[in-house]
Amino acid sequence: MTGPVRRAAAFFVVSLFAFVVPFVDGVDEPAVATVLAIGPFLLIAAGALALDADTVLFELFARPGDRRDGTLYGLAGFALAAAGTAVLAIEFGMPVPIYVGTVLLLSVGNLVGQASRHSTSDPFLATAGFVGGGFLAGSCAQFLAAGVTGPSVQYQTVAFLAASGSLLAALLREALFKRDDVLVLVSVALLLWFLGALPVEISTVRIAVALVVTVVLGYASFALDTASLPGMLTGVLLGLLTIVLGSYGWFAMLIAFFGIGGLASKYRYDRKLDRGIAEENEGARGTGNVLANSLVALFAVVGAAASQQLGVSEAVFFFAFAGAVGAALADTLSSEIGGLFDNPRLITTLQVVEPGTDGAVTWQGEAVGVCGAAIVAGIALVTFEAVDPLGASAVVAAGIVGMTVDSLLGATIEGWLCGNQGVNFLATLSAAIAGATIAATAGLTL
Repeated sequence: MTGPVRRAAAFFVVSLFAFVVPFVDGVDEPAVATVLAIGPFLLIAAGALALDADTVLFELFARPGDRRDGTLYGLAGFALAAAGTAVLAIEFGMPVPIYVGTVLLLSVGNLVGQASRHSTSDPFLATAGFVGGGFLAGSCAQFLAAGVTGPSVQYQTVAFLAASGSLLAALLREALFKRDDVLVLVSVALLLWFLGALPVEISTVRIAVALVVTVVLGYASFALDTASLPGMLTGVLLGLLTIVLGSYGWFAMLIAFFGIGGLASKYRYDRKLDRGIAEENEGARGTGNVLANSLVALFAVVGAAASQQLGVSEAVFFFAFAGAVGAALADTLSSEIGGLFDNPRLITTLQVVEPGTDGAVTWQGEAVGVCGAAIVAGIALVTFEAVDPLGASAVVAAGIVGMTVDSLLGATIEGWLCGNQGVNFLATLSAAIAGATIAATAGLTL
């Protein structure tokens, strides 16, 4: 057993103290329950900070940074994060199964991931080990905790939460907070708490299809180099949430953007390099790019799931979603295809500028951009009986608004006030607002 695997196994043993929480959750006095729940982790944190660097136990838990500092900050941080999250479960209503599932998801996922890294050099397989191990551990831990606290939990919900948590944890560790277990644990716990509170009925078929489809398409995007590993994780997580919280039709619109947009980024890539307009990483989409184009759509699908509680028509969120996705695809096609043509003009002055100039457009790019928005509208028209030609037209209009706003912002504020990803986010936001406004004023339904 190698050092990283042995260390991950030691952290797994520490994580088992999370199972104290289900047994003390029923204690009548909340203060006593809190002390009993967090006590083991606080003692571990104190011991980690006081442990001498020359001991065998120190070497077992030490990460490279801990060895440099001579203190087990990694173990102390993990224990304190587990203790702090336990307070949310005891005092503030976080479901105990979600708490236990999160802690075990992270520790077992890390253990399996480290073991996978030891046996393979393929980063995809190592990440798959983390996600798979975390999913199984998170699912089992939720069932075990619910068996102690009651009532029972639905296995469909358990699978959805475990999959969402393992994907988010892998994404955060891969792209944002490498080896920062504190932020990962807290972020995953809060997300699962939020998702668990949404009034969504999840069928067995829905969650099974969501898991299979998103994993297959995620691997395909990574294998075809249309997305980086963090970008693939982001896309898979967004796809899972869209299928479960929305429907297959919502997902079809989203995957149209990912698939067509990804291929457009790779189209005539050498020519784009010569013109200075090629995306970095050989056109593979990273996390920032995926989130900038999809975050507004994600908020829309979550809003649709909670539409009854919010008192807002689901149709408003649907057309916000479709408009945002339509704008993302329209802008991607406009940039990736339109940039291959000569004599682009700045949208604000119509002056001919160099290819790749922020805010520059070509008529060919605008035309193919409209086609991109029309593709999303066509999917909505085919997959939703309530969407009529007027509704499809609203999606196209919203997509055109977003594409135009992207060009206007590119010509005016990009480069000094915000970057390309910020412009993409604002463009999809404007499209979502346009789609929602049209839906509300025209009385569109879903």
